[in-house]
Amino acid sequence: MSSSSVSQPKIARIWRGRTTSERADEYAAYLYEHGIKPLEEKALGVQLFRENRKTESEFVTISYWESVEAMSRFAGDDPRRIHHLERDAEFLIELPKEVQVLDIVASHGRTGGSMT
Repeated sequence: MSSSSVSQPKIARIWRGRTTSERADEYAAYLYEHGIKPLEEKALGVQLFRENRKTESEFVTISYWESVEAMSRFAGDDPRRIHHLERDAEFLIELPKEVQVLDIVASHGRTGGSMT
């Protein structure tokens, strides 16, 4: 496939959630299986970040989309609306109330790599 036929990401959708340090490994596995894998099939790309702190871990998921319309096909009419995973209330310190949807103004470099 030539690079000209690959859609370039124009939109980034950013979700953040925090869990206790004791549950962080378990939540990371759950989040990957039930949150990241579905995005891998729909988004142009997805990244999962984790920051371990003294008593909690924060997870940040960034998914990349060619347009708001494409993102809406996955996330529904309002792509800023949170879609909590079934067990989020069990794991997260507080349920996030929103996601960020940002226009990608400039991008350079490579961020490839497999998460598995």
